[in-house]
Amino acid sequence: MNTTSRFSVTSPIRVGIVGTGFTAKLRAQALATDERSQLVTVAGHRPESTEAFSEQFQIQQSVSWRKLVERDDLDLVIVCTVNRDHGAIARAALENGKHVVVEYPLALDASEAERAIAIAQQQQKLLHVEHIELLGGLHQAVKEYLPAIGKVFYARYITIAPQRPAPQKWTYQHSLFGFPFVGALSRLHRFTDLFGEVASVTCQNQFWDTEPDFYKACLCSAQLRFANGILAESVYGKGETFWESENTFTIYGEAGKLIFTPESGQLIQGENSQNIEVGTRRGLFVKDTTMVLDYLIEGVPLYLNSTASLYTLKVANALKKAAETEKSIAIND
Repeated sequence: MNTTSRFSVTSPIRVGIVGTGFTAKLRAQALATDERSQLVTVAGHRPESTEAFSEQFQIQQSVSWRKLVERDDLDLVIVCTVNRDHGAIARAALENGKHVVVEYPLALDASEAERAIAIAQQQQKLLHVEHIELLGGLHQAVKEYLPAIGKVFYARYITIAPQRPAPQKWTYQHSLFGFPFVGALSRLHRFTDLFGEVASVTCQNQFWDTEPDFYKACLCSAQLRFANGILAESVYGKGETFWESENTFTIYGEAGKLIFTPESGQLIQGENSQNIEVGTRRGLFVKDTTMVLDYLIEGVPLYLNSTASLYTLKVANALKKAAETEKSIAIND
């Protein structure tokens, strides 16, 4: 098979991965089973994990992500490492003529993300920010049943994840994970995908710090007013302070109410209620990877462009400012 794409990429697409964690392994497994791709090399944070990853997938090791993006034998770089480094790696890979896939967020700061998008446009390369929540059964069910509740006026999304003890991982580190609604950008992206532009935001947060850069728990509560008048709240918490998990997405409309968990949904209209089936969350990284290959080789449109993710990142940055200043912040775009 030797199909030419709109980007002049030929199959198999030669791929390098930055990162060796759970997501990186799912990406590698997807690439290994698709004859249109060839996984060439990996760069990790720790030598031992990089070596284990390279042995598992029978690929070369790169000594650093900087060396990886400079290689001439790669067409595509997939970024699956700590949030802090996403923007720098994406920009460097694009500047070296590579297509890029990056797990959200594209960067911790919207201005850095904007620079990466500008470079992708200049280089005429793909810059795809993964947002698999849009592909999942929950989001698809919400979009299907949203018209049934009429004009929406309020939405609430709560995700609480107890972890006892809290792990000494980068996801509990201020500098590497970023502001919680930046690191957990998908919470906000559900809202912006469904309801459009945000007019203003407020936010409160609390951290239970254990060291200057680490915390054992965090709680963030965001309030968003959309340009169309919808009010929305997102609550995100994780760590030792919490004793019970919660994951509920509730949407109120003038003709009914929708309540979703990751496993099921319900449409409520007065005394009537209807159960809603929610599709699986399994296999979404494989689906995203396959769609990237479809786009590069055949020009099949992707489900999201990077500017949509950038917009949500701007909202997240505004929430960070709102939390710091304890003021309402207008979104100007």
